[in-house]
Amino acid sequence: MKAPLAGLLLLTLLAGTPAASRAAEPSITALDAAGLKSELQAAHGQVVLVNFWATWCRPCLEEIPLLQAVEAEFADSRFRLISVSLDDYASTDTQVVPFMQKWFPDFRSYQSVEYEMDTMVSAIDPNWNEVLPTTYLLATDGSVAELIQGKFSKAELSRQIDALLP
Repeated sequence: MKAPLAGLLLLTLLAGTPAASRAAEPSITALDAAGLKSELQAAHGQVVLVNFWATWCRPCLEEIPLLQAVEAEFADSRFRLISVSLDDYASTDTQVVPFMQKWFPDFRSYQSVEYEMDTMVSAIDPNWNEVLPTTYLLATDGSVAELIQGKFSKAELSRQIDALLP
C-alpha cells in the first residue's frame, strides 16, 4: 500500500514542479553533411560559430561552457551556435547522451551520422587537419572568417563575433 501511495506522491510533486527547476535534458539531433550544409544556408545573414567536438576530446569539453556563455551573450543578436559531436553515431544513446546529461544537460548539439569525421567537417573545410576541437567562425555571407583550433578565451571569441555582427 505504501509503494503506490509514494509513487502517486512523487508524480504529484513532479507535476507541480516548474519545468525550469527540473533537470534540463540535453538536445542532440542526428545530422549528416548535407544537413549541415542546409543548416548553414538557413543561417545565411547571421554570424555562425560551428564547433566540432567529441566526448573523448578533453579540450573540447573544457570549451563547451565557453561556447554556452558566448551563445547566451549574443542571444539577442544575429548569431547562431551550431555544435556537432563527431563521436561514433552508434554510441549516441550509450555514450553521448549520458555524457551530456551528466556534464552539460542544457547543451544543444547535433550528432554526426557520417562514418568519417572528414565527411562532416568537409561541409565547411575540405582541408581540415583532423584536430579537435575545431571551431569555425563564419561571417554573415557564410565565408570562414576564423578557424580556431585549441584554446581560446571567451573575451577573444566575443570580440571576434562582435566585429562580424552587422
